[in-house]
Amino acid sequence: MVQLETERHAFYAGKSQPTSASPGHIESIDPSTGKPLCKIHTSSYESVDAAIKSAEGAFPSWSATPPVERSRILQRAVSLLRQRNDALARVETLDTGKPFSETSTVDIVTGADVLEYFANSVASGGLNGESFRLRPSAMVYTSKEPLGVCAGIGAWNYPIQIALWKSAPCLAAGNCMVYKPSEFTPLHAEYLAEIYREAGLPDGVFNVIYGSGEVGAYLTAHPTIAKVSFTGQVATGKKVAGSAAGGMKYVTMELGGKSPLVVLPDAAVDQAVDIAMMANFFSSGQVCTNGTRVFVPSAMKKEFEKVLLAKMPFVRAGNLFDMTTNFGPLNSKVHHAKVVNYIRRGIEEDKATLLYGGLNQPANLSTNLREGYWIEPTVFTDCNDNMTIVQEEIFGPVMAILTYDTIDEAVQRANATELGLAAGVVGRDIDQCHLVISRLEAGITWINTWGESPAEMAVGGWKQSGLGVENGRRGLEAWVRNKSTIIEMGGSAGTVFSKL
Repeated sequence: MVQLETERHAFYAGKSQPTSASPGHIESIDPSTGKPLCKIHTSSYESVDAAIKSAEGAFPSWSATPPVERSRILQRAVSLLRQRNDALARVETLDTGKPFSETSTVDIVTGADVLEYFANSVASGGLNGESFRLRPSAMVYTSKEPLGVCAGIGAWNYPIQIALWKSAPCLAAGNCMVYKPSEFTPLHAEYLAEIYREAGLPDGVFNVIYGSGEVGAYLTAHPTIAKVSFTGQVATGKKVAGSAAGGMKYVTMELGGKSPLVVLPDAAVDQAVDIAMMANFFSSGQVCTNGTRVFVPSAMKKEFEKVLLAKMPFVRAGNLFDMTTNFGPLNSKVHHAKVVNYIRRGIEEDKATLLYGGLNQPANLSTNLREGYWIEPTVFTDCNDNMTIVQEEIFGPVMAILTYDTIDEAVQRANATELGLAAGVVGRDIDQCHLVISRLEAGITWINTWGESPAEMAVGGWKQSGLGVENGRRGLEAWVRNKSTIIEMGGSAGTVFSKL
C-alpha cells in the first residue's frame, strides 16, 4: 500500500533519516490546485556526505554480487512496481499534475519495463567481456567493471520513470547510487527507495537526498562520485558536465530540444495532425522530445489547420483522476509564468497568428482547479524560423506551424538549431521517409509515430542536447569501465632482459 506522506527526509543506510540535519524545507505542490501536499526536508551537506558514505560502504559487496543475484533482486522490485502501479501513479499525478490516465499507463509501466530489461540483460551475459588469441603464446581478455558510487539527478516531468532509467542500469551493473529528484517533483523518490529495500537491495545501494541546485552541485562535485547522470535543461547540464569533467567523472547528459516534425507532401493529413498533437500536447507539452516545430507543405497548410482545429476539442482538461481527462496543468507556478510569457511573446513580439488557445485557462475547469497552473493548449501558425517561439525551448503545450516548398528546404531549416534531441517524419512513401530521417540531425527519430521510447532502444541527443545514451545495450555500457588483460603463457615478459 502506498500512502501519501506529509513529510519526507533523506534516505540512506537503508532507511529514512528524520533526525538528519536539514537547513530548511521545500513543499511539494499539487499543480492542479496550487495547494501544498508534502514538506520535503532539504538535505544538508552533512546528509549528502552520509548518503555518499553509505553508498561507498555498500559498493564492495554489491559490486561483487553475481549479476544473476543482482538480477533477482531487481526483478522483485519490478514485480512490486507493477503491483503498486495505480497507487504510485496517483502520487505521480498529485506531484506532477499529469492526468491519471497517463501516469497509470505510462510512467510506472515504462519505468518497470526498463528495470526488467536491465535485470534480464545482466543475468544473460550483458556484462560479459571478450577474449581472443593475441599470438600463439598470449591471450587477451576484457572485463566490464562497475564504476563505483554514482550520482543521479532527476527531472520533474517524468519523475519515477527517469529515476528508474538512471538507477536500473546503474544498480544492475554493480554500482551504487545517490539520487536527487527535482525539487519540484520529489515525492516518488522514497517510495522507490522503499521498493528497492523491500525487494532485497542491500542498505546503501540506493540512497535519496533532497534539495535544489546547490545540493545537486555539492553532490556532483564530490570526489567520491564516479559518474553523474543528469536530465534537465541545457544551461544546467553544461554546468553539471563542466564540474564533472573537472573531476574526470563519467557523465550522461539528457538535455533539451527544439525538435522538428516534417510532414511530407504525400502524408495523410488526418494522420499527420494526430502525430503533431501527440508531439505537442502529451504531458501538457512538458516533454524534452516534443516536436514543437511542425513543418507543413505550403499546399497542405489550409487543410492541415482545418483538421487540427476540428481535433483540438479532444484535448480535454479537468479532474486529473477522471480517465477521460488527457491534459493537465503545467508543473509549477514558476514554469507556468515562463510558458505564459512565451505565448505572450508569440502574440505581441513575434506577431505569429494565434490559431488556437492563448493566455487563458481552459474554460471548463471546476472552481477548485482555478488556482492551479493551467493554460490552454496553444497553436501558432504563419510562423518563421526567426521567431522566439520557434527558436527557444518552451517546454509547454505550444505548437508552431511553419510552411515549406521543397523537402530540401524543410530539412535545412529543421537542422538549423544548436539542439538535436529528436525529430520525426510523416509520409506515405516509406523510402522517402527513410531518406529524410537520415538527413535530420537528431539522436532520437520517429517515422509515422511520435514519442515511444522502449527499454530496448538507446536514446540520447546530438549537438547541445546531450552526451551519451540511456537504455538499450549501450545504456548498460554507460555504467561500466573496461579492463583489458594480457596473459603470457609462453614464459616471462622479462626473458629479453635475462639474455643480456
